[in-house]
This record gives sequence, structure tokens and C-alpha cells, in this order.
Amino acid sequence: MARGRTGIEHLLRRAGFGAGPEELKSYEDMSTFELVDRLLNYEDLPDDVDSHIGNSSYIGVVARVGGFAPNTNIEDARQRWLFRMVHSNRPLQEKMALFWHNHFATAYSKIAGAVPAAAATKMLANKEGALPGPRGQYETLRAEGMGSFRDLLIHLAKDPAMLVWLDGRNNTRTRPQENFGREIMELFTMGVGNYTEQDVYAAARVFTGWNLRLINRGNDNDTYYEYVYIPNNHETTAKTFTFPIYSNGSTTIPARPAADGEQDGIDFITALARHPATARRLARKLWNFFVSETEAPDEATLTTAASVYLQSGTQIKPLVAFLLRSRDSLTPSNYFSRYSWPVEFAVRAIKEVGWTGFTVDAVRTPLTAMGQTLFEPPDVAGWELGQGWFSTGAVVARMNYAATLAANQRFNLARAVADAKGSPDSFVEYFLDRLSAAPYDSDPHADLVSYLQIGGAWTGSDAQVQAKAAGITRLIVGSSEYQLV
Repeated sequence: MARGRTGIEHLLRRAGFGAGPEELKSYEDMSTFELVDRLLNYEDLPDDVDSHIGNSSYIGVVARVGGFAPNTNIEDARQRWLFRMVHSNRPLQEKMALFWHNHFATAYSKIAGAVPAAAATKMLANKEGALPGPRGQYETLRAEGMGSFRDLLIHLAKDPAMLVWLDGRNNTRTRPQENFGREIMELFTMGVGNYTEQDVYAAARVFTGWNLRLINRGNDNDTYYEYVYIPNNHETTAKTFTFPIYSNGSTTIPARPAADGEQDGIDFITALARHPATARRLARKLWNFFVSETEAPDEATLTTAASVYLQSGTQIKPLVAFLLRSRDSLTPSNYFSRYSWPVEFAVRAIKEVGWTGFTVDAVRTPLTAMGQTLFEPPDVAGWELGQGWFSTGAVVARMNYAATLAANQRFNLARAVADAKGSPDSFVEYFLDRLSAAPYDSDPHADLVSYLQIGGAWTGSDAQVQAKAAGITRLIVGSSEYQLV
């Protein structure tokens, strides 16, 4: 299967994290529409990826003193997520979790400054049922990321990590806290220009009493925090907004007894999720994520995408399905039209180059140098996307990572290219076929061929193959053509 020339590979990059040579074989007889269905309906496939952690056939993890503890140790949680991205047979589930992680950007550092480190990790990464307490935020994003956006918003409004991150734990009737009320309108739903400061103050009052409590059973594994609605902390008067809350056009959430005040937040979130501005904003963000970052959707497409979301009752899956099945998604002009996030770049390179003898722990520090640490977005607005990923230091970090990974896999790469060592051209073509870079122009392609002949004429000797297989991989993975998905 030729790299960079098929809709199959394009879909695997956009709706997943690419695919290595062996994985690609399982898609050889599949049409693009069949692949879209498989990616979308991932609940039909087993979610057993965690059971492979520690298996020598899979990429390694590094266990610290006390063993591998991804529910309570944030570095191990990062390793587990990277492992899942490399090996999950539900790639779209992990891709959507990554999208929502940026959308609902929540940073471990602030949470760990407010609660013990183990409890902070549980807030973000506790696997449901693994340890006492609610599932972590990332696990919620995995579980709910393709369902109802309204329900996802409700989950996140009650999420312990979010209650610390945006200060909801301190939101009381005597001191309404505006942070979450502002960000749920500005960043999570409608966007700037669709609300006023009056709305921010009213939203703060809506969520008074949506607080947090500590359940302390005496050790790190058993201690946790959970959402609690405290009626005495709720401000009970009516809250009026500048946009409709109810289907009859009413803009006012009525006064309610404190015992019933939690419904204020449910009504408000429902209104935000169903607002036309939210539909268009989500449609545009998901277009940029799945279709193109360099070309804007035309008005008709954006309107249709927003309608799909609204008519499905705020379901995300039909919206993603519409985008992935669209003509725009599958047209070759939109291949390689989005800048890869550092995590996407790093995981895709692992899948395509190889991982034998490599660990996901070795990826964490390079990712930070590239500008993306999982569970650590820079602020509530998330990471700066697009060309914002590519500072001078970040580019160097990507190139250094390419060199490290290629050197680690040098023997495997040399064995794999043995049948293509007859000429410099065939050698280069093997790696361009294996690695999913955007098509090379003639001059940089000629430079790759010339690299093989530095130090003497090409003979295809074992020494040349050993020296050049890792080198050509490093050059391709570190090239500008490889930084696009």
C-alpha cells in the first residue's frame, strides 16, 4: 500500500495516529467508507489495550519504585495514555479524548497545588473501578467523547478536576465564583461575542453549591474527592440571561428552593449545548481537526454540520461521521492540511518506525520540549495550534526525537529495508513508502538520494545499510513534510 496516496492512510492519520506496516495490512481490502464505519463504531471492538501493558511485543513502560501506578502517579498516567495511542484498536476514541483534552483544558500542576499529588492524578486519570472514587477527567472524555455534548458538559461541570481548575469548589451563594461560568460560555460552548458580563454573573450564581468534598480513607489509594451539591451554598433567586434558556424563548431561570437548585445548572447547560452558536463553533473546531486547518469550510458545509449536531440532540458522533464521510474530508487536496500536534507526531513516528526496545517513558521529556505535556495544557484556552506548535526550539526537539527513535530502531530498520538496498532510489522509496510524510518535491527528494552517497558510491553493503537506514529515517521524520497530518 503506497504511503500518502490513499484515503485509508489519510483517515488513519486524522481519525487516529497513523499505522505501521503490519497494521496497514489489515486495511488493504477495506474501502474508505468501511474504514470510517469501523473507526466510528469503536464500541464494537474490545477496549482491552491496558491488558497488553508489560507485554514484550508492545512498546514498553517504565515502572518506578512501587510499580506502575497510572491511577495515582501522573507520569505513569502519561505513559498509559501514550501506550493506548500507540496500540489501541479504538484509535478514534483516543483521538477524540485528545481533542476534548484541549477543548476542556485542565492542568495537573494547579490541581496538585491544591490537593495531594495522588489525589490530583486520580482526578485526571483514575480508571473507573480501579481505585475508590470517581473516574478521572480523561476517562470521562474517553467514555463520553462521542456521545451527547450536553451530557459531557454536565459531567465536566461536576468533574472534580474541573471544580479545582476553575474554582467551582469555592462557589457559594455569599461569594459567587465567575471562572467556570465565564469559561463554559467563552471556551466550552458559544464563544466570544455571544454573551455579556451580565451573563457571566448570572452563570456564576447558577453553579453556586456545585462543590467538592474529600473522602479520606487513610491512604493515597483510598483517598479521593467527589462532586457534591450543597443546597445551603446555592443562591436561590431567579437568574436572567441575554439569550434564551428555554424552548419557549424565556431568558430567565426561575427562583427555586435550595434543595432543587442543582436544576439551575442543568437548565443552563442544556441551553448552552443547544445554542446555534455552540453548534457552529463545535462544527468549525471539528472541521479543523478532521478535515483541514488551512482551508475554511464553506458556509453551506458549516451550516449543514451544525444542523446535524442540533438535529441529533447534541450528539457528537453524527457530527464527526458527517465530517469524516464528507467529500472535503476525502479529497486529496486536504491530505496533509493540518499541522501535527507533538503527541500526534511522536506516536505516529513510533507506529511507523517501530518500538522494539523503546518505551513510552522515553517520549515524555521530548514531548515537553516540543511544547505539549499531556495533562498540562498551558492555560484554560488550551495549546496554541497550527503553526503555533513550531517555535525554533520545538522544531529542534522534533528533529532530536526523530534521531533518537531512528537510532533506537536502527537494526530493525536495516533488516526491513534489505530487499530494497539495490539502489539509492529504491532504498529511499522504501522509507518514503513506510513513513507517511507528505509528498516530497524533486529537490528535497534528490537530497535524500544524495545523502546515501555521502562517503562513497552506493553498493548496498551491510555497513552502508546499517549506517544509512537510521539516517534516512531521521531525515524523513524530522523533515517539514512529516510535520503534517
